[in-house]
Amino acid sequence: MDRIKKYFPKLSDNQLNKLSQLPALYEEWNAQINVISRKDMEHFIERHILHSLAIAKVIKFENGTEILDIGTGGGFPGIPLAIIFPKCEFHLVDSIGKKIKVVQAVVDALELKNVTAEKNRAESINKSYDFVVSRAVTALPKFIPWTKNKIRKNGFNKLPNGIIYLKGGDFRNELEKIKRKHKTFAIDKFYSEEFFETKYVIHINA
Repeated sequence: MDRIKKYFPKLSDNQLNKLSQLPALYEEWNAQINVISRKDMEHFIERHILHSLAIAKVIKFENGTEILDIGTGGGFPGIPLAIIFPKCEFHLVDSIGKKIKVVQAVVDALELKNVTAEKNRAESINKSYDFVVSRAVTALPKFIPWTKNKIRKNGFNKLPNGIIYLKGGDFRNELEKIKRKHKTFAIDKFYSEEFFETKYVIHINA
């Protein structure tokens, strides 16, 4: 947990305690339902917790912000973000039921009252949010239509309401196809680990 404390020195003992429980919880569940690759489990804090929390380096969600995590998989980036933003509401969805089963078990174990988990496709959700977050579920030109009518126009955060997407590699051709205003943040500006050298947070206006 020292690395998390290093990058997020203002977290409470309660928040650090919950984050510190994540590796063992996922180790236990991963043995039953494979939601995270074995290689990634060995680097869990870096590749799952810190990677998810890169979004918190780009935006400090105001209390009352509502966030939809599309294609959450095992609960990333939604669960780590929900721990450090306890006064925001998170709705985690994935079309694969066994993944949502794991998410719900982790949410229950940590008593995260600000998280709802649901087996659903993004297109079937009839609710609007301040932000949609996701971690490299698909190419951005394909992902953006999934968020149609799901993001409120008027926001109260420092960044305009929209999509916050974790993405790696060379995605310039994807960005060229996006007609909306967007901004890219290099994660290696926030963290020193080599893993983050080709990783980015992309904010796309609603």
